Amino acid sequence: MELIDSHCHLDLPAFDADREAVIARSRASGVSGFVVPGVQASGWEPLWQLSRQVPDLYPAFGLHPVYLEQHAAGDVALLETMLAGRRPVAIGEIGLDLHVQGLDPDRQQALFEAQLAIARSADLPVILHVLKAHDRVLSTLQRIRVSGGIVHAFNGSLQQAQRYIELGFSFGFGGMLTFERSSKLRALARELPLASIVLETDAPDMTVMQHRGERNSPEYLPYCLAALAGERDTDPDVIARAVARCIE
Repeated sequence: MELIDSHCHLDLPAFDADREAVIARSRASGVSGFVVPGVQASGWEPLWQLSRQVPDLYPAFGLHPVYLEQHAAGDVALLETMLAGRRPVAIGEIGLDLHVQGLDPDRQQALFEAQLAIARSADLPVILHVLKAHDRVLSTLQRIRVSGGIVHAFNGSLQQAQRYIELGFSFGFGGMLTFERSSKLRALARELPLASIVLETDAPDMTVMQHRGERNSPEYLPYCLAALAGERDTDPDVIARAVARCIE
């Protein structure tokens, strides 16, 4: 069994003390690859260098909406410059967050659209962060078409999911699926096409129920697989073969 963690942040300081050990344990648990989205410009070059050192670690570059106040005026231009000499697997983590207080929606929208335009020009997929903004994001994606991608930690409606699928997107399911209280998410895991699902951890955040209160890790991805297999009443090996793919 081989799995891809389609969304984890192995480049963050939370893993500085034991990154190599975490990666080794993850591989031992069946996780063969890691998609690591960048969230701020200062992290893109270190992430790129990490991807040169760690086999099957796939970097993405993006300006995360939650860090809106930390992004500099020239960061979008810097993103284009980065792409001139490096080919990440995607543009991300980008999107809209209308849940966190104090983040200007119009500035978020402008930043999102600028990064979508870069992704379209580079023919790269995108990794989306969307909170309380699915309709707005979908409307934007209809105007600025990109090469699909992944909606990270999707928790929208089936109707919204179908619109994303028509635009070439898959949906990331992770640690929240392991909690019994996640009834809406579990229903989505049963009802969405398996071909449109990928597994993720979002490590070091959003850990699984089995390690509640601890730092999350890609090594816990098999717990997410087991939860998905249980909801779909399908053999985990069958699920693993269906979702063990990188971003497309």
